[in-house]
Amino acid sequence: MDWLTALLNNINAVVWGKPMLFMIFGTGLFLMLGLRFMPLLNLGKGFKLLWQGRAGDHKAGEISPFNALMTSLSATIGTGNITGVATAIFIGGPGALFWMWLTALIGMATKYAEAVCAVHYREVDEQGSYLGGPMYYIKNGLGKSWLWLGVLFAVFGALASFGIGNTVQANSVAHAMQTQFNIPVWLTGLVLVILTGAVVLGGIKRIAQVAGKLVPFMAIAYFLAGLLVLASHFSEIPAAFSLIIDSAFNPVAATGGFAGASIIMAIQWGVARGIFSNEAGLGSAPIAHAAAKTDDPVRQGKIAMLGTFIDTIIVCSITGLAIVLTGVWTSGVKGAALTMAAFDQVLPETGGMIVSLAQAVFAFTTILGWSVYGERCVEFLFGIRSVMIFRILWIIAVPIGAMGELNFIWLLADTLNALMALPNLIALLLLSPVVFKLTRQK
Repeated sequence: MDWLTALLNNINAVVWGKPMLFMIFGTGLFLMLGLRFMPLLNLGKGFKLLWQGRAGDHKAGEISPFNALMTSLSATIGTGNITGVATAIFIGGPGALFWMWLTALIGMATKYAEAVCAVHYREVDEQGSYLGGPMYYIKNGLGKSWLWLGVLFAVFGALASFGIGNTVQANSVAHAMQTQFNIPVWLTGLVLVILTGAVVLGGIKRIAQVAGKLVPFMAIAYFLAGLLVLASHFSEIPAAFSLIIDSAFNPVAATGGFAGASIIMAIQWGVARGIFSNEAGLGSAPIAHAAAKTDDPVRQGKIAMLGTFIDTIIVCSITGLAIVLTGVWTSGVKGAALTMAAFDQVLPETGGMIVSLAQAVFAFTTILGWSVYGERCVEFLFGIRSVMIFRILWIIAVPIGAMGELNFIWLLADTLNALMALPNLIALLLLSPVVFKLTRQK
């Protein structure tokens, strides 16, 4: 087992290394330039379309454009917003936050292109479900000669979903509840399996309904709690931004419990954890957006691009600024404990509780969102009859994840998660002329 773990570590270092990060960032930059910065210039219009899309536009599809975004956000707003941001700052210093922001702004173009392709090339199965995502826009957009690339994405996506989207998340909830509230792991596993089963067995429509209510509530609640931390250090905010920007372009010396960081470390960890959090380029979100009630790919693309902005520019920024403003980034504490330390400094005793509850809810909604992604990948590979089997296996995996030791599973899932990006990025680059043409027609 040790040799397999060592092998996976080496593979993981490659797939999440500089070439992959350059490819993800480079693809986003290429799309942003090709779109003539449309995603940034249409940010306000995107929010207007989102508000208008709460009930759907009475077009073909399964869920409203609003709930399509909430479903994708349910999968992206997760442990990356709490643990991922803290890890990036712990290793890369405050400057990592700047590179997370830049990655998110560029990633808006990637998310836009993904959703445009997803709606434009989607299919309808015999039960009336709308299917889309990288495997379908590869199949229908690039032709049969590229079908193997779509199969690769579906295989990586299906396998990764059980790790990064299920067992790892269940484990995160169980341990957060045990640490903060002394709730037995088995009890959390039991509650999770009941809640997950009640939602997942209803398919994407029920998942979207739950996500449409839970995601806005949890994001706003965490945002407001974070604002209390920021407000208590209001006068120091300009200095914090100065430190973040300076650290993005200059090495940070060791101080306190912080080991020091180079510019390369700030860039690498900022970009990597930013992508891990908002999933721009991984190809997961367009699977949810393909089910939106719309006949306008560009309209849904403008809604989809908000996912990256909300996840990273808003939610991740709250975590990162709290860590920098409170000064706990020099304490030597890492992971979720670093975020808890920041909130506890301003909200003694309750701060850690807020972070733990947020982490639990974020992780639970990630389980729901990723069930859609895994299900669609499995249906692409094995047909519609495999859907119910997948849902049952998904529910069974939840308590196993809650009670297991998942270091190896986390490593495997993280590797597969990165491998999902390769077929998707190739497809986006090849289909970029279609994206540009559809955009110019509006």
